[in-house]
Amino acid sequence: MTILETILQTKRLEVKQLLMEELVVSCETLPKRPSLFETLRESDRLEVISEMKRASPSKGMIAGNTDSVAQAKAYEQAGAACISVLTDSTFFKGSLDDLAAVAEAVKIPLLCKDFIIHELQIDRAKQAGASVILLIVAALDDVTLQRLYSYATARGLEVLVEVHDAKELDRALAINAKLIGVNNRDLKTFDVDMARTEEVAKHFPFNENRVFISESGIKDAEDASRAAMAGASAVLVGESLMRSASVEDSLRSLQVPKAGVPL
Repeated sequence: MTILETILQTKRLEVKQLLMEELVVSCETLPKRPSLFETLRESDRLEVISEMKRASPSKGMIAGNTDSVAQAKAYEQAGAACISVLTDSTFFKGSLDDLAAVAEAVKIPLLCKDFIIHELQIDRAKQAGASVILLIVAALDDVTLQRLYSYATARGLEVLVEVHDAKELDRALAINAKLIGVNNRDLKTFDVDMARTEEVAKHFPFNENRVFISESGIKDAEDASRAAMAGASAVLVGESLMRSASVEDSLRSLQVPKAGVPL
């Protein structure tokens, strides 16, 4: 069984438990945040989606005792375009409580990063303050992908749709995804290769009203420039920022000029 399959098996059990608890999800109006799509599209530099990430299946504990609010405030102050909060507890040591606490502390777009397979998870993410959710193409069949995408957007959420190759890009385009991220990490083996971004970029419709994002494995300005040259408008960075002695210096070093649409 791959790492992704193991995570999804656990996630299905979590969702089953949540459904049995018949949780009441509030529909109260939350503070409006800027659009991540518009922020990335209009910027003339490579923007950074900064991630609150305590641990991962591949690296184990990264920064287990990190205060999520302090980290989020440091990200916002350093100029992050969006903050991603991992809310999976079993494999990434995050929680919806982290997301809710960060939501109260910052005003920029807020991404709930989890393995979403059911509408209830979307409702809970929104209730906790997320303005963006993640849908992973590799984790969903076409029907479920479309259903969850439509459900989220109908509730006023933006959706970052994650792909790993050209075939998954086609599936993301089929649901008319606007924010598309290439995960440089293979979710089956958890190996990282930034060539994934460059490969998918060859097939990306840059002439359409969409935004291209590179995720995972970005450590420094050289990696950021490589993503920008491929046509990325943003990079999603977790581990290197979580380990950094200076969040501000590290984050700003990644804000290289956009390279424009690749030929």
